[in-house]
Amino acid sequence: MAALMLWPGNPASGQISAQAVAPDAPAGADAIQLDAAHVFVLAEQAEARGDLAIAETAYRALLADPDPELRTEARFRLALLLADRLARPTEAAEALRQILAEKPGAARVRIELARVEAMLGHRRASLRALRATSGAALPADVERMVRFYANALSALNPIGGSLELALTADSNVNRATRDSTLGTVLGDFVLSDDARARPAGGLSLQGQAYARTPIDAAAQLLVRASVSADLHPHLGQFDDLALSLQLGPEYHPGKDRITLAAGPVLRWYGRTPYSRAVAISSNWQHPLGRRGQLRLDGGVSLLNNLRNALEDSTSWSAALGVDRRFGSGGRAESGGGLQVSLTRTDARDPGYADVNLGSQIYGYRDLGTATLVATLGYTRLEADARLALYPRRRKDDRMSASASLTWHRARLAGLAPFVRVRAERARSSLGIYAYRRFAGELGLTSSF
Repeated sequence: MAALMLWPGNPASGQISAQAVAPDAPAGADAIQLDAAHVFVLAEQAEARGDLAIAETAYRALLADPDPELRTEARFRLALLLADRLARPTEAAEALRQILAEKPGAARVRIELARVEAMLGHRRASLRALRATSGAALPADVERMVRFYANALSALNPIGGSLELALTADSNVNRATRDSTLGTVLGDFVLSDDARARPAGGLSLQGQAYARTPIDAAAQLLVRASVSADLHPHLGQFDDLALSLQLGPEYHPGKDRITLAAGPVLRWYGRTPYSRAVAISSNWQHPLGRRGQLRLDGGVSLLNNLRNALEDSTSWSAALGVDRRFGSGGRAESGGGLQVSLTRTDARDPGYADVNLGSQIYGYRDLGTATLVATLGYTRLEADARLALYPRRRKDDRMSASASLTWHRARLAGLAPFVRVRAERARSSLGIYAYRRFAGELGLTSSF
């Protein structure tokens, strides 16, 4: 296979000398002169076909170009090549620092330095590089990059969390049927008002806090506490509150992240205790290049239902997801993902035991001042057996959709306003599980 040798030519002309070299090439083969534009094209083509050594050689040859702007561009492209394709982030960081020594105001270069420092595990240096861009009037795409990398770094914070508080309006707060009667093996039963769809307004609270403590160079102890509450002042019998606490190690082998955790989950419904559970979970995250991520989740839950002992159960779950940002150059303009999940529940009564297969697809679009997120979901549930009261075994199909808009810049005491709408439709072989629901939320959210 032929190779290409490059070296600086006449500095005054800004040209690069190049010579083709092959195993059977005659000695003293003629050299050719390429201008900088052609060398950039040559390097790009070499990168595209995987000839990384030629691409690196071309960029290094351009470092001798008399034009300082061309030298800077070549050094920047070389740094990205070293970091992302050649797995040499230390050299990439040094190349980016050399650019900043000459051009301290180059925001894009400083952001890439923050990313490379994070790859090296230098979190504080990465944060310093990002902070250096604060207060500057940045182009919209550069601002999106700053926000994206800042969010990525927040995942490594020793202490942090998130909070979401919203006013809600719900057409079917109890996810119940609109039918007035229920068919059973004993005949039709008349349903009470509480067993039928009820509209309500209320307050929703979602929060999480976490803390990390180093165990060794590659592991940390992660503690997470979370709360979820849907409260309805005039229909307290449908209030739903859940608290959980999980504790376990978090490992960082290479670029991957592995988390194992276990802890209690407590739930109240209608302002009285509903269930207690012990949940064990695992999560593996693996990067797919610069713009993608693979997620694998697994878990086991041991649940004690305080109102119906026949629903005491053990559940096993697994989920596989892929997330990807679209665009180029680290821009976070848009993205999306897909997840499939499987849950198996073994209950004391086989009528409450089931298999649940689910899928969800989502997409987002960064609009500069706001972010639009949309999701679509589908789940299929099949029970193991027929409950004694009902004429058929339960089989459900549930479809869901949601859309939200969050304004990042219009902050109130550090909280960003958002609006969200949701829609659900469930079809079931048993009328009591069939319902329709539409809900809206207006609230504030923040990550810290």
